[in-house]
Amino acid sequence: MMQPALAVLLLWSSPFAAPNPQSADSGPDARIKIDVLREIGDVDPNLYGVFMEPIRSSMDGLLYDPDHRLADDDGFRTDYIEAAHELQLTNMRWPGGNYVASYDWKDGIGPKEERPVRRELAWGVLDRNHVGTDEWIALSRAMGVDNSICINAGTGTYDDARYWIEYVNSPTGSYWADRRAEYGHSEPFDVKYWHLGNEVDGEPWQAVYSTPEQYVHFAENAANIMRYVNRTCETCTQPVFLAMGSSWVKQGVAGTWEDWNWAVIDGLIEQEGVEYIAIHRYWGRGFNDEVEDSRAPEVYLGDWAVHFEEYVSTTWHQIQVARVKHDVGGKPFHIAFTEWSPGTWSHMSTLAGALHFNLFLRHADAVKRANFTMFTSLLARNEDGETYRNPFFYMYKLFSTNARGTSLDVWAESDTFDGSVYKGIPYLDVSATRSEDDGTVVLNVVNRNMNEVIATDIISDTGEFAGDATVSVIQADDVDARYTWEQREAYAPATSTVPAEGRSFRYAFAPHSFTQIRVRVQ
Repeated sequence: MMQPALAVLLLWSSPFAAPNPQSADSGPDARIKIDVLREIGDVDPNLYGVFMEPIRSSMDGLLYDPDHRLADDDGFRTDYIEAAHELQLTNMRWPGGNYVASYDWKDGIGPKEERPVRRELAWGVLDRNHVGTDEWIALSRAMGVDNSICINAGTGTYDDARYWIEYVNSPTGSYWADRRAEYGHSEPFDVKYWHLGNEVDGEPWQAVYSTPEQYVHFAENAANIMRYVNRTCETCTQPVFLAMGSSWVKQGVAGTWEDWNWAVIDGLIEQEGVEYIAIHRYWGRGFNDEVEDSRAPEVYLGDWAVHFEEYVSTTWHQIQVARVKHDVGGKPFHIAFTEWSPGTWSHMSTLAGALHFNLFLRHADAVKRANFTMFTSLLARNEDGETYRNPFFYMYKLFSTNARGTSLDVWAESDTFDGSVYKGIPYLDVSATRSEDDGTVVLNVVNRNMNEVIATDIISDTGEFAGDATVSVIQADDVDARYTWEQREAYAPATSTVPAEGRSFRYAFAPHSFTQIRVRVQ
């Protein structure tokens, strides 16, 4: 007998009177069908990762501040560490970012008073290197996350790469492993995931960039030499590599990011240990030459969502073609979206954040890792530097703590709207997951209609709903107003229940809202 399934619908709300979900029958209608037998793929917990880079004072001076009243014994802020645990984050990518293109990891080890001060090229500041490998590892351990280290593919050499993995993962007895022991850590750090450079296609903003051919040659050799370091060590953690895909992306510009991704996939899919292509794209920044940075809802919540869908789908299709071409059908090779952010300061940003997660979940068979930029942005700060949780934080938490297990191929039908570039975009953007542990189904819905409630029939194609549906609502009156310290107490989601019996129930999604629903299916 099929075990009962529980589905969760959650809406997000500020001090706003949400419509009665049973009485709001005005406005357009929609349908959402849930079938727990239609599975997309396992939701990799590594979707709920973060990226952290020493951009000016974001690390040394904010997250790392030994003199702060909330600093732990290693100098890191405990309010951020506690937030990482609350969000159940899984991994952190470090130390860059553009920062890493001229970074020498050897500057960041040993006694801090002896570490050199360097002119940092990406962000134009002096870097005193007080947060190096050992400190990053300590931070990740305090946060309860796995490390994901990015090597220097700009000014870095093959020796830099092999000596770094020796310092991090080798047992004592060799020069760099012994240096690690000398500095207080006799046991290896056992870091599994290594990024082969960052945004090496970024000619306009990188101090050192590469052509696709140059990068594939470097990445192939770097992966080989790093893998060789501990290949005969039976107790050592062996590396898994992420190749750097596209970051210089604009919609409608032919033959740019697609060609870069294809060169990387085609050139490295057979390389032992390389199991991901990492891609970057920042929502709301430079859509194309016509639209640019428009925050009009039809562009920001419409065109951008379709563009991201195309970005992920095209990259995944390229991987499938390469699998056949190179006859490597059984080799793991997936997408890692290792930098993403729409900003965190307004309701529009929060809706866009939910659209990111819906995209990742709908492509759970393809996208296996993701890293939000930046970790410190998940907590808002007031003018005095005090941190607080805003709606973006709670949106992230709803996904990271609930949307796990298996992604479901949910079917949704709603009215549509036109963006500036794409036409016929559905108002409702939907994803769903099911937990293998207790059968919980989590339904995530963004209503992109800015003015109208959408009354929706939620239908179970497999089994019947039993009992009340738990509903939480997050919504805002002013979608562009910046979040504030003064309103912080009003930002937590409000929850309620609605009756759900038989094969369907009806719910009304508030305008410009994010929603997640929990209901039992048996």
